[in-house]
Amino acid sequence: QVQLVESGGGRVQAGGSLRLSCTATFRTFSVNTMAWFRQAPGKEREFVAAINWNGGSTEYADSVKDRFAISRDNAKNTLYLEINSLKAEDTATYYCALDLRAWNWPSMMSSSSYTYWGQGTQVTVSS
Repeated sequence: QVQLVESGGGRVQAGGSLRLSCTATFRTFSVNTMAWFRQAPGKEREFVAAINWNGGSTEYADSVKDRFAISRDNAKNTLYLEINSLKAEDTATYYCALDLRAWNWPSMMSSSSYTYWGQGTQVTVSS
């Protein structure tokens, strides 16, 4: 059974930083793609960033490209999202997602490509 558990969310002032983590219970060295999505109240879930199984390929939404960094540590079965220069519009619930298939651009930017999801971690940015 695959499980994804996010952590690291919280309330932070605009301009601050956070590091989100997603611990996975599957063989992270196997072929897979992992991603972060976010959903703000009243809005659809949107793509944030994705990474292939060994970290050699990454993709970001234009809105976060210069401020967020996705990475993974397969030895720790953990996916990360470093968030810097936080803005009020970054306020959302952040979800990690897993697709047990190889990197496939551009479909990995679609939430429908992912089978497994975490429960989400809330990020609130105050001005």
